[in-house]
Amino acid sequence: MRADEIREMTDDEIGEKVSELKEELFRLRLRSATQQLENPMLLRRLRRDVARLKTVTRERELAGRK
Repeated sequence: MRADEIREMTDDEIGEKVSELKEELFRLRLRSATQQLENPMLLRRLRRDVARLKTVTRERELAGRK
């Protein structure tokens, strides 16, 4: 997911996406503890997507203060 795609989303959509990705990340962590993952890089990608979503949310918060 790219930052420009995220900026086109509404705040509610971003919140839903963060929840969705965190849940998927949780499931992958559990699966990685019990068995080998097919694509271990997926964990890194999901963490980075969550970080991008939160960064855009924070940018919007700071822009609202000015």
